[in-house]
Amino acid sequence: MFVKLEKPAILSKAIDIISELVTEVRLKVNEYGMSITAIDPANVAMVNFKLPKSSFSEFKSEKEVLGINLDDFKRILKRAGSKSVLVLEKKENQLNISIEDRIKRNFSLNLIDIEGEEKELPDLEFSSKVEINSVDFNDAVEDCAVVSDACSFIIQDEKFVIEAKGMNSARAEFSSDEAKIEAEDCNSRYSLEYLQKFVKGAKITEKITLNFAQNHPLKMDIKSEGLTLNFILAPRVENED
Repeated sequence: MFVKLEKPAILSKAIDIISELVTEVRLKVNEYGMSITAIDPANVAMVNFKLPKSSFSEFKSEKEVLGINLDDFKRILKRAGSKSVLVLEKKENQLNISIEDRIKRNFSLNLIDIEGEEKELPDLEFSSKVEINSVDFNDAVEDCAVVSDACSFIIQDEKFVIEAKGMNSARAEFSSDEAKIEAEDCNSRYSLEYLQKFVKGAKITEKITLNFAQNHPLKMDIKSEGLTLNFILAPRVENED
């Protein structure tokens, strides 16, 4: 395996976000590009990452599955600057990482064995789809986190509402002027701890897409510069409060 990436910040940001959920992953490299699918230790959230072959300036690889410690990997990736070129090359049980700019720097990352079964993104059906400005979504999530540990996604009267209620409350309401709403009336609650991790990914793009239904998992889609990030989050049920 030998791949070269002219914009390493794309990969660095994605790995930083994924590491909020999991610490060890299988990094798949094949004729389509690079991908990760993983579920968090609590089995509450899932992440799917794809970086297509077209994002790389050089890409030579058979089908590879690399066991990676994300904390170690992201620390190395953060050493790349905005004008650096990143080269990844597998040699035996190591991933050799070169950061090429004015000076060429080399790192080696020991590959690890990952226990458990391979994960795949589930095929879910949703009744509601909302495309929203990522800054607005981030603000609404952070507002709700001030007053509670969970919030509700509500579709009502052709509006999208993000609301948290406890001793105190917070509410953000979006009409078709602020968001693209293709949805049926529904209400589902989600953990703010996980949503706060997801919104770090929302900051890399202007728009995000939210898919959900009544008391149903949430699927959040992020696309930027060829990169695709999908998050799935299980709903919170009422008796957990």
